[in-house]
Amino acid sequence: MLNAKTSSQRLLAKPAPRYPHLAFRLVLSPLLALSYLLMGAFIGRVESGAVPTAIAQLNQPTPVTPRSPSTSTVSPSPRLLQQGTQISLNGQTWPVAWSQWQSASSSNQIRTGISDTGLLRTTGMDLLNTNEPLQQPVQWFSNPVPNPLNLAVRHSQQYRYLDITELAAQAGWQVRPSGSTLLVTTPPSQLTSIRQGRQTWGNRIVIDLDRPTPWQVELQGQTLSVTLNATADPALLQRFEPAAVRPTPARPTPVRPTSSTSSPRPTRPQVTTPQIPAPPPGIPLKLEAVQNKLALRLEIPAGLQPQFSTLPQPNRLIIDLRPDAMVERNILWAPGLRWQQQFLTLGSSRFPVVWLSVNLRQPGLKLGPIWSDPSSLVGIAPLVQTAQRWQVAAAINGGFFNRKNQLPLGAIRQNSSWVSSPILNRGAIAWNEAGDVKIDRLTLEETLSTSTQQRLPVLSVNSGYVQAGIARYTSLWGAAYTPLTDNEILVIVRNNQVIAQQLAGEAGKGAFAIPPDGYLLTFRANRNAANALPINTVVRLDSETMPADFDRYTQIVGAGPLLVQNRQIVLDAKAEKFSDAFIQEKAVRSVIGTDGEGTLMIAAVHNRVGGLGPTLAEVAQLAQQMGAIDALNLDGGSSTTLYLGGQILDRPPRTAARVHNGIGVFIQP
Repeated sequence: MLNAKTSSQRLLAKPAPRYPHLAFRLVLSPLLALSYLLMGAFIGRVESGAVPTAIAQLNQPTPVTPRSPSTSTVSPSPRLLQQGTQISLNGQTWPVAWSQWQSASSSNQIRTGISDTGLLRTTGMDLLNTNEPLQQPVQWFSNPVPNPLNLAVRHSQQYRYLDITELAAQAGWQVRPSGSTLLVTTPPSQLTSIRQGRQTWGNRIVIDLDRPTPWQVELQGQTLSVTLNATADPALLQRFEPAAVRPTPARPTPVRPTSSTSSPRPTRPQVTTPQIPAPPPGIPLKLEAVQNKLALRLEIPAGLQPQFSTLPQPNRLIIDLRPDAMVERNILWAPGLRWQQQFLTLGSSRFPVVWLSVNLRQPGLKLGPIWSDPSSLVGIAPLVQTAQRWQVAAAINGGFFNRKNQLPLGAIRQNSSWVSSPILNRGAIAWNEAGDVKIDRLTLEETLSTSTQQRLPVLSVNSGYVQAGIARYTSLWGAAYTPLTDNEILVIVRNNQVIAQQLAGEAGKGAFAIPPDGYLLTFRANRNAANALPINTVVRLDSETMPADFDRYTQIVGAGPLLVQNRQIVLDAKAEKFSDAFIQEKAVRSVIGTDGEGTLMIAAVHNRVGGLGPTLAEVAQLAQQMGAIDALNLDGGSSTTLYLGGQILDRPPRTAARVHNGIGVFIQP
């Protein structure tokens, strides 16, 4: 029972703080394995109503001045001692990057850093907005005003390490490396109470602790699990044990569905508009002791998402269940690379948008296409795996692909070589080392000419898009080619001369070597054309792009449809041969755009508050709001994935589908 006169109920009853400096706001995401973002992001919140909608204001975030007496400084030339890709926190292992280095100062002190997104995921520590790439203000059971805790930043090619040396000492953490694993042990906390109350926007759950403690979140569907390094009195555990929560038999309403642990689920309200769903009177909570930790579990009502915050003195973890759980964020993650999150409004709809702004003219920063297996074009993988394989700092999923045979369906050009050709005159984005960008519809035309003046059109290069005619496959496809259709005729060309010709059999069978100093041609349906290429025929290959100026760009990724060009919406999905079902769909979207001044934006747009994702027309308008003068739709839906510093920013990793290719941000510190 809640006492109206206690401070605890006042905490439950008060609205969420209007300004982010009054409480640490942390939203569930993949960064913390949380939902919307804590494995990467929806964190650092400004309350709705106080958020400016103008994108221009987002580009001028309020910097946090480093004033904390515990601020640590990393020497510009430290000596790397060791590093790894996993940490063991209180006995549980996490895939998180860490590093140890020796300070170049006279003290030669050994410093320890953990990747920023990994620190979020494993401890619940929040990152605050900043314009300073070498100092990161953080908040963890603390008040950032007037002296935020600032952690020194050390960049590597893939990660941004936060120096936790002083923080760990002050919090009583024991930290030591063991091979590639960093072992971290923190003092356990005592959980003293749990209570919940209704708010106008949803439900609030308050957990009281006797000291700050790491906590992690996992969201599977609507089942939320929060794990804390804490203990609790047996009486408190008994109060929230699963068997103790039962439907009230005296209620005249029908029995509600129950979970596998026999605890009643709250009725899920119908969400037909962006309005806030009416919260249930109380949400059944389950608290269990699991391997010297506490696990709090609950079912989240439909239409709501969890958002987390902490308070000091007394130490409290607060869980808010609300429809607009994403937190707004604006962090200069590295020179030329900014991480932003904001709700953008179209009419009555509010869309959570997570994006990275990339300055293509920043020294040491480059953009390039990436795909799941650098040695072959066959295959798909989680974007986080592909990003780490290519050693990029950031990435977004790219073009379309055939999920069944795992082959690309669109343009990929790397360092002026066609990895895969464009299809159906669909939209593509191209860029070069000077920072120039072009977004337009793209076609590649190749022609094979013989010494007898015969000219044969080549319809595709290294593509999974199958059509009657001639297709070309190079060593970028892989070491060998397996026929995609029955009875193809294969012609092998080395050093511009035909050296072999043979009839392939059934589709999907056999492996035919692709020469590294040439290519393989396959003739589908119109097999008589192969008669023009007998052995020893000398050939010449000519190619051109339409528009022609695409050819001056060294890097290209195709997707579609084209959304915005010269600040005008030019969406015509039918012209790019997209289906009616695709055109009409409301779905999660990935989008890429440029502001015309050397800054590229890669963005993930998720479901509107209380509803479905944007249509293609809506995502075009959102790209305009972000400041794009040209914009392109990328593959979306379950493929939409935005990656930064080792973790996914926009969704729980388990909900992200495997993808074929993406666009990576390479950093040379």
